[in-house]
Amino acid sequence: MLLTPLQINMSIENPTFSRILVAVDGSELSLNAAERALDIARHFNANLYAITVTYIPESYHLKQEDIMDKSKNRESMTDAKIWLDNFMQAAKESNVILKTELINSHRPVDYVIMEYAEQEKIDLIVMGTRGSSGLKDLLVGSVTSSVVTYAHCPVMVVK
Repeated sequence: MLLTPLQINMSIENPTFSRILVAVDGSELSLNAAERALDIARHFNANLYAITVTYIPESYHLKQEDIMDKSKNRESMTDAKIWLDNFMQAAKESNVILKTELINSHRPVDYVIMEYAEQEKIDLIVMGTRGSSGLKDLLVGSVTSSVVTYAHCPVMVVK
């Protein structure tokens, strides 16, 4: 069952959101979550933060340009750039302030998402049920499950 922003507003203790974070990893479910987050940000006149976190094992001592060069699939990166440009345009047309950030980290993705949310004083985190790992048998992915369990604010999981 999908809730409208108004139903969400009526079903929580804190009736408004001013800072919304969406975690995007390029998967279809995360892109659906981004679209939902944009709708919610528009409804509440909230600022929207879209982040992509890339986990890089500490054994990889790569610079940002090396990460881009060693990408497994340049075509998917191009698709992601096109999607992000379209998303930014949609936010602009909706009068939603959008901040995007690519974070490369040696720390686990769930930890980075929660840390970012706390630093930016996020009111709501929006995520897809599963990410790009491809484990379709799982009802909720491990990163999403961890964020739902440990985040300091409400988390909306979008299918």
